[in-house]
Amino acid sequence: MSSENYKLDNFPTLNEVFLVEDALQNADDSIITLQQLKKKLLRQVKSTLLLKILDYLEMTNKIVVTSKGITWIHNTNPRLKKAVSERLEL
Repeated sequence: MSSENYKLDNFPTLNEVFLVEDALQNADDSIITLQQLKKKLLRQVKSTLLLKILDYLEMTNKIVVTSKGITWIHNTNPRLKKAVSERLEL
């Protein structure tokens, strides 16, 4: 493939990914719509790039996207990870 197929403006920056992650993690509600997310972002992220970021976050099991909206599901609590790995009942 030629390098012209990979223009940098077709991919989100790491900073933009972090910006979207932060907005989703700190959302007031457990479910946020795409429109609410766009309003919550401190700076404008192109819609095409935002959709790519959401696809990435969903593929990495950080979010769930449903017809009602987007929910942050990634949890880094070590006690929860241990409970899940040991299959303890919560």
